[in-house]
Amino acid sequence: QVQLVESGGGLVQPGGSLRVSCAASGSISSILSMGWYRQAPGKERELVATVTNGGDTDYADSGKGRFTIARDNAKNTVYLQMTSLKPEDTAVYSCKGQVNTPGFHNLGVWGQGTLVTVSS
Repeated sequence: QVQLVESGGGLVQPGGSLRVSCAASGSISSILSMGWYRQAPGKERELVATVTNGGDTDYADSGKGRFTIARDNAKNTVYLQMTSLKPEDTAVYSCKGQVNTPGFHNLGVWGQGTLVTVSS
């Protein structure tokens, strides 16, 4: 069984910064990629950023220049550093890992999400 646990969400003022983390644990043979997604109230979930095992990153336009995704392979952890936050960044941020396990190849696993609220 594989688990992804996010942490670091909270309340931040507009223009502020916040870092959220996602740690993967369990029967993981390897992690192919990890990514952050968000879902704002009344909206569909959208991609924020992804990082591959090799370190290649990709960002949605909404976060380019403000968000940075980073991965610590030794800790099976992915981080999302968010700066210059705006009220429209308010959402539940969830991480997703594409992992190989002893029984499955390229299995998609979601975390439970962490709430980020940008408000004064």
